[in-house]
Amino acid sequence: MLLHDKEKQELVSREKKDRHDFEHISALASRMGLYSHLYAKVVVFSKVPLPNYRFDLDDKRPQREVALPLGLLRRVDSYLGEYLSQKSKTRENFPDLSFSTLSSGCSIATDEGLFEQPEPLAASKAVMEKILWRRSLLLRDQQQAWQESSEGRKMLEFRQSLPAYKEKDALLTAISQNQVIIVSGETGCGKTTQIPQFILESEIESIRGAACSIICTQPRRISAMSVSERVATEMGQKLGESVGYKVRLEGMKGRDTHLLFCTTGILLRRLLVDRNLKGVTHVIVDEIHERGMNEDFLLIVLKELLPRRPELRLILMSATLDADLFSSYFVGAQIMHIPGFTYPVRTHFLENILEITGYRLTPYNQIDDYGQEKMWKMGKQAPRKRKSQIASVVEDALKAADFKEYSHQTRESLSCWSPDCIGFNLIEYILCNICENEKPGAILVFMTGWDDISSLRDKMQAHPLLGDPSRVLLLACHGSMASSEQRLIFDEPDNGVRKIVLATNIAETSITINDVVFVIDCGKAKETSYDALNNTPCLLPSWISKVSAQQRRGRAGRVQPGECYHLYPRCVYDAFAEYQLPEILRTPLQSLCLQIKSLKLGSISEFLSRALQSPELLAVQNAIEYLKIIGALDEKENLTVLGRYLTMLPMEPKLGKMLILGAIFNCLDPVLTIVAGLCVRDPFLTPFDKKDLAEAAKSQFSRDYSDHLALVRAYDGWKDAEIDNSGYEYCWRNFLSAQSMKAIDSLRKEFFSLLKDTGLVDGNTASYNTWSHDDYLIRAVICYGLYPGICSVVNNEKSFSLKTMEDGQVLLYSNSVNARESKIPYPWLVFNEKIKVNSVFLRDSTAVSDSVLLLFGGGISRGDTAGHFKMLGGYLEFFMNPSIADMYLSLREELDELIQNKLLYPRMDIHTHHELLSAVRLLVSEDGSDGRFVFGRQVLKPSKTSVIATKPTLVSRIESGPGGDNSKSQLQTLITRAGYAAPTYKTKQLKNNQFRATVEFNGMQIMGQPCNNKKSAEKDAAAEALQWLMGGNQAGNEYINHMSMLLKKSKKDHG
Repeated sequence: MLLHDKEKQELVSREKKDRHDFEHISALASRMGLYSHLYAKVVVFSKVPLPNYRFDLDDKRPQREVALPLGLLRRVDSYLGEYLSQKSKTRENFPDLSFSTLSSGCSIATDEGLFEQPEPLAASKAVMEKILWRRSLLLRDQQQAWQESSEGRKMLEFRQSLPAYKEKDALLTAISQNQVIIVSGETGCGKTTQIPQFILESEIESIRGAACSIICTQPRRISAMSVSERVATEMGQKLGESVGYKVRLEGMKGRDTHLLFCTTGILLRRLLVDRNLKGVTHVIVDEIHERGMNEDFLLIVLKELLPRRPELRLILMSATLDADLFSSYFVGAQIMHIPGFTYPVRTHFLENILEITGYRLTPYNQIDDYGQEKMWKMGKQAPRKRKSQIASVVEDALKAADFKEYSHQTRESLSCWSPDCIGFNLIEYILCNICENEKPGAILVFMTGWDDISSLRDKMQAHPLLGDPSRVLLLACHGSMASSEQRLIFDEPDNGVRKIVLATNIAETSITINDVVFVIDCGKAKETSYDALNNTPCLLPSWISKVSAQQRRGRAGRVQPGECYHLYPRCVYDAFAEYQLPEILRTPLQSLCLQIKSLKLGSISEFLSRALQSPELLAVQNAIEYLKIIGALDEKENLTVLGRYLTMLPMEPKLGKMLILGAIFNCLDPVLTIVAGLCVRDPFLTPFDKKDLAEAAKSQFSRDYSDHLALVRAYDGWKDAEIDNSGYEYCWRNFLSAQSMKAIDSLRKEFFSLLKDTGLVDGNTASYNTWSHDDYLIRAVICYGLYPGICSVVNNEKSFSLKTMEDGQVLLYSNSVNARESKIPYPWLVFNEKIKVNSVFLRDSTAVSDSVLLLFGGGISRGDTAGHFKMLGGYLEFFMNPSIADMYLSLREELDELIQNKLLYPRMDIHTHHELLSAVRLLVSEDGSDGRFVFGRQVLKPSKTSVIATKPTLVSRIESGPGGDNSKSQLQTLITRAGYAAPTYKTKQLKNNQFRATVEFNGMQIMGQPCNNKKSAEKDAAAEALQWLMGGNQAGNEYINHMSMLLKKSKKDHG
């Protein structure tokens, strides 16, 4: 039936079926070409793939009954009423102006005025040509002087020994005759350092040097810095003169820089304000074989730029021979290959290593300390993990392998080999063997990521040989390291000391460590993939490609014959994919889509369809939908005012959004820390052997159920310690990374400077920190930025459960401050990132109240009944008294209008909107999250309501009405007269040592305000109940009789 109905996409069956029945039905559906999935008790058959979770089929998706104390509502209503009254009067007096803009003190700037840089005034053509001629002559004279010097001749001899130098004339001819050329050359051939020099030297010799402007992009900071330094040395100059570099937070370039090495992101930022790259003569894109997302994006932009700039030359460089793909993309671009020269490298796969060394693998010696720590992280919350992707890939290869020529011991070890493990013990054994028995030379160890590098380094430092600094120089190489630390890996060690570098795949092609003779390759890299169907990023170690394995092996033969130890069998290598999957096909695309709109490149989907390899359409749609949800794009995919600001901030859109609201709401300092902290490696360290001490240290910062606020307190403490020159001691004592703290400090300054460029802030930092002490407001700003990263928190008897819209049940990383709590007294967590490892895990979360989510989350739509709200397409549902709903909507509309006007008029003083801001701050600070979650509810029934409050505009405590010292007796008289059991009271002590009581009667629960003792709290709860029963507008001596009739009617209705 489903197959024959062209309009119907799926069939939903709610008939009871066990898993055995479903397996039979699923197999049948598969044979018919249909997809099927069992969601709890519901089976779905579909013509298209189905996600792992469907909230529309989940009877226990989060539905929230919102509860607010009546006293809080009165005060909020008072502020809101006064604000709306002033606004109404203003509109009567100034009908053509909005209330918000009257306080701005400036006129509206156009979009272009806000976001485009003005064209500089140019000198006359003749004068400019004369200036350029003189500078070119000077450059030629300087170059000739260097080349004729003794140092210059020595450097030239070295350069001539490189394979790239032998192709110099052919390369320059090809560049002059073709707009695009592709150069492939094996690692070490000299293409990265020599080709930019060839071009610059040729232009200088032709007296065109002053007009020459070469930009050479590198995928990583360390590459841009180290290559620029080397090229400057080879040209006999100081870095920052003719040769410079620019990376995030750092740069050395001047007015006379003609060859600039930079990261790809820097060039993309320039394209935002200079779409035609005016004045640039050559663009070199290096390491294109890595297929980073920025590089693929840049190639599309440059391809469309070339027709507008026929004189511009584009040179693409790759370390692999996959050049045909790029050549066809640029319609037959010329390919040139530079043969490399490396010494022979002897290769040892796992079976050879075991046979030669006699090392035994057992089920117990492959799980190192870090492995146990990872298992602990999972085991604390997660179910037993299924077979990993790593193991699945090699299973067939191992079954088909024949190890008959190896000894019984080797075959037995191979049968125990665990492909999921890195093999720290085996790495340590090989390192010791090399250090004790092999010739001199540095050792390069390829690991999956920083966690593994740190853990192996800790293990080695405790070893009597490998941890002896007089015999071993132990270094790490990772993209997030400080520049000064990264440079150490290029230095040669003292005599008798062996250098060991623990590196990620950054050392495959981006950098060259010349003295490496031995390579140990774990065969894995930590790679992010993206599941578009479930809209979830996945971070798992995955096998590298054959090309990557070859690149790693080649690093051992740079200066002399070398050796490479692959920690996996040959049959597994044979099963590797040829090339790595491009990043654009395996990561979320939100930032990329925002860049496309900022460069005015038309439709996002259409533009990305022109990529070298187009991403999945669903991934593009997910990104566009996300940008609409956060308010960066409108329904027609045009940039909003907020979206334009976000394009000026080089960070994830959600972090940019958080930063913007922190500036608007004058709590900028802590928000700068949070955003900077989320852009660097986690500063909280957890060494395996000191885990308890590290957790105890972190707990002193972690109040109020927020990882983000814990980060703020840790940074503030470090900053105070730095004043006394005790920053390192503070980090050591509190298990913090000094490197991360310094990176946060640098990023804070950069982000503040970027905000100044947008016009949202000026140089006076104090005026943007008026409310930096207000943790409740900071929570709201965090929610504003991280939404729709939201999950519900349902507290159970001994723990809590979490759910998100795309994933259903999720878990917290064990290093979160919230993971150590047995209960969280908030209904929601906003989170920065979710990653699927085996289960889906959330990192960096902050608990927020209902009011924070309703005021600072995404768009709200009215539900089917009064007092019913929906968010995120109906995944989140809220039920409340209609009058409370009206209050939230009114506040939300005014708040959104205020933010919008502040973005349009950056100089507007928001403090002139004191009443609105007071209402908002009061609500987010005093909402005690006293509501409850309900499930399967469609209509709010008064007899089941957790908290009932009146319409804000009617709330006022009438002196002659109910309450006072005899409120409890009045309520009891009323209830018993109506024929019900006497009311009961539940009182709990709050964090501030006050008490709050809840009175329960007739199936209803009504809460009072906080009081100093239990007796007063119960009286106040009774007064609140009487006030509600009055309807907010009854008074006088007859009110008890009136309410008795009301309750009797209620009793009859429920009978």
